[in-house]
Amino acid sequence: MADTDYDVIVVGAGNAAACAAMAAQDAGAKKIVMLERAPEDEAGGNTRFTAGAMRVVYDGVEDIQKLVELSDQEIEDTDFGTYTQDQFFDDIFRVTQFRTDPDMAETLVTRSLETLTWMREKGIRFVPIYGRQAFKIDGKFKFWGGLTVETNGGGPGLYEAQQEITKRDGIETMFETRAMSLVFDGAKVCGVRIKQGNEVKELSCKSVVMASGGFQANPEWRTRYLGPGWDLAKIRGTRFNTGDGIRMATDIGAATYGNWSGCHAVGWDRNAPEFGDLAVGDQFQKHSYPFFIMVNATGKRFVDEGADFRNYTYAKYGRVILEQPAQFAWQVLDAKVAHLKRDEYSIRQVTKVTADMIEDLADKLEGVDKEAFLQEIKEYNAAVNQDIEYNPNVKDGRCTEGLEINKSNWAQTIDTAPFEAYQVTCGVTFTFGGLRINTEGQVVDTDLMPMEGLYAAGECVGGLFYFNYPGGSGLTAGSVFGKLAGTSAGAAASA
Repeated sequence: MADTDYDVIVVGAGNAAACAAMAAQDAGAKKIVMLERAPEDEAGGNTRFTAGAMRVVYDGVEDIQKLVELSDQEIEDTDFGTYTQDQFFDDIFRVTQFRTDPDMAETLVTRSLETLTWMREKGIRFVPIYGRQAFKIDGKFKFWGGLTVETNGGGPGLYEAQQEITKRDGIETMFETRAMSLVFDGAKVCGVRIKQGNEVKELSCKSVVMASGGFQANPEWRTRYLGPGWDLAKIRGTRFNTGDGIRMATDIGAATYGNWSGCHAVGWDRNAPEFGDLAVGDQFQKHSYPFFIMVNATGKRFVDEGADFRNYTYAKYGRVILEQPAQFAWQVLDAKVAHLKRDEYSIRQVTKVTADMIEDLADKLEGVDKEAFLQEIKEYNAAVNQDIEYNPNVKDGRCTEGLEINKSNWAQTIDTAPFEAYQVTCGVTFTFGGLRINTEGQVVDTDLMPMEGLYAAGECVGGLFYFNYPGGSGLTAGSVFGKLAGTSAGAAASA
């Protein structure tokens, strides 16, 4: 006999899970619980480790005002521009090399604004990302890269707000509760077996929403699916996302989908801890590299740092750094671009060297061939096309010419003291492979038939991102597909 009966059980307690729980209640489910494997002080999955940016379609400031309370002065001082459905479609198809599931992409894009508006109505606050996504030009802030709003308080603020809302509305979160397996009678999912301390018990329900994250914190799975060397990567977020939800679903016949050999991986401080640190959050990242150069242990550049806006390259360059000798790189800059560094370069826990002469900086670049590095700087400086105006707000076309790997935009000579360098390695955010769902958020089996009683959302779902992703679309996907899965699960449970 089951200990407790629920309408909907949500496995997880991050953003996708909370959106699923709230939507299930909206759809008529009465008794809902979220199962959180972590203790309360570490709960919330990867949500609490994000900066809170959310990519959303908007046709102008009027749409932004649906999400954000703007003063007349902010409206006067800011060019929000637009980010149309066509632009979002172009971005997601381009960065995934047109492999994204078209139905999933359409759902994400077309429901992004309505989902964030729904979240706002629930009580979640958004603010413009002035600090990271806008530069002031001629006295006016101008947003770039299609990313304009973030949750108030970043990822931690989003998690706290969702916890407040679910508690207020009578949705329970069980902490330190590990989902072990799904109860499946051969026809439908009807419960979850859980472990609390040393006690194993069974919860019954009418619907389950799997929102338990990817498998990035499981080094054996990383090596199995991402490939050799991925066991050496750092984990940016929670230590609890080890693929349990995916395993539970596939154990009863769920289909897998998506880019199982791919993940969101970024430049991350070389000396960051094995897993994410909630006290530091996402600040171990180092994302101003489009305005710098990156060199590896051989002293050579190995990637086009200015290929595109950071939003469209940072999630794939972690893989490239991992592929370098000894799995590290140094980001190098001079005084001319130092003002463009993001806040994360100023934290106490940073691997940084400085010097007033480039030769002295070369001496401090641990693990790097000094002479090769100095020659690389000389050749790079000579290749910069200084006839093109430098502009960090747009892809300015200020490039290098004649190098083996040219820099396409934002190329500046490195010749003005003081010089700085930051050492980075690969940090994995989340994995791209996961469960397969239909257009209602329902998990399908290996015959591609809907599995009664089982739904999924968030990072444990595959098919949306391949190779890369547009910055800020992960949280938005969690919200959009969380709401979709929760609505379907709640409707099925209350039918």
